[in-house]
Amino acid sequence: MTTAAKTLVILGGGTAGTMVANKLRRALATDEWRISVVDRNDVHDYQPGYLFLPFGMIEAEQVRRSRHAFLRDGIDLVLGDVDRVEPGARRVELVDGRSLDYDYLVIATGTSPRPDQTPGMLGPEWHASVGEFYTFDGALSLRDRLAAMTSGRLVVHLTEMPIKCPVAPLEFTFLADDFFRRRGLRDDVEIVYVTPLDGAFTKPVASRELGHLLSERGVKVETDFMVEHIDQERRVLVSYDEREVSYDQLVTIPLNMGADFVARSGLGDELNYVPVDKHTMRSTQYDEIFALGDAGNLPTSKAGSVAHFSVEIFVANFLQLVAGRPMTHAFDGHANCFVESGRGKALLLDFNYDTEPLTGTFPIPRLGPLTLLRESRANHAGKLAFRHLYWNLLLPGRPIGLPSEMSMAGKVPAA
Repeated sequence: MTTAAKTLVILGGGTAGTMVANKLRRALATDEWRISVVDRNDVHDYQPGYLFLPFGMIEAEQVRRSRHAFLRDGIDLVLGDVDRVEPGARRVELVDGRSLDYDYLVIATGTSPRPDQTPGMLGPEWHASVGEFYTFDGALSLRDRLAAMTSGRLVVHLTEMPIKCPVAPLEFTFLADDFFRRRGLRDDVEIVYVTPLDGAFTKPVASRELGHLLSERGVKVETDFMVEHIDQERRVLVSYDEREVSYDQLVTIPLNMGADFVARSGLGDELNYVPVDKHTMRSTQYDEIFALGDAGNLPTSKAGSVAHFSVEIFVANFLQLVAGRPMTHAFDGHANCFVESGRGKALLLDFNYDTEPLTGTFPIPRLGPLTLLRESRANHAGKLAFRHLYWNLLLPGRPIGLPSEMSMAGKVPAA
């Protein structure tokens, strides 16, 4: 008697979803497991490239590829919008009426900017004097706006945390400073960084270093600014405590939220992120559901490195789970983030749930070649090289030689 194949359904064909599908397709027998990836379209974007598009540092065609081209044979790509998950029935319902049954479900639908959540953000000036670079179209529109800007006030604004790639607003600010400086316009363009935080970044050690760089670049920082609405006609940000910040060109990072179907399914928190165990990424409600990448509520950065390292842990655990053994691997919140600082340099942050960003070298103790918490040209080269690694190693699920757990070798706490 033949045993029916088990089914793994992965919602989201982005970084985490594609990596998981490819790694598990290699590891699970094709006659014993069906793997399906569900996404609304066949477009896969290299999202770190959005940062570079407004400054002409990357071409649009270098950012966008096809999803199915990166999925191994034996993986079904299902194109459609998810309406809801029915956990009791172990079923995914699509908007068009189709349904998919599952034995295990991975939610990897990420996080998205939601300008509709801030009064006045959307309107006639959206993607014009109110710009953003967290979408492909927004980054392209901003490229045209910056190219035409020769003077005035550029305001980079963060609505609220958490956001995808939390250092990206700072990187944009540093690159904007460099962009106008190279064009001989920096004295004519005032740059203001507006944040709801009490400093430049969430981690105190990194915040101190990055705040120093902003000051060095002549960027004014407006802290503790909780935006209540945007007045597009007057071109001002208005906070709940009635402070106002005027702009000629606004670059805003809207509130980020998880997918709406997560809320409809009763699986999410107030921002539609799935509550999970921070070490196993397993849903706190349902043992057969996991949330990976930006879709879960892990208390660490929503960054590509977190997706990569946590996926490695998940795959090892999942193979133990389906073999009937306890899951013995634990994700420690490891993240490393390049921070473009302009002038052909970048910093590198390395931290986890319990450890603040450290100084030292990465990935090889004492040799590097990358330096931690300090600007270098090698870090900038590493950031640019990552696009090649992403398309050719990371997405296909091939090893890239970095341990998932944070290592203390070659690192020391910042003074």
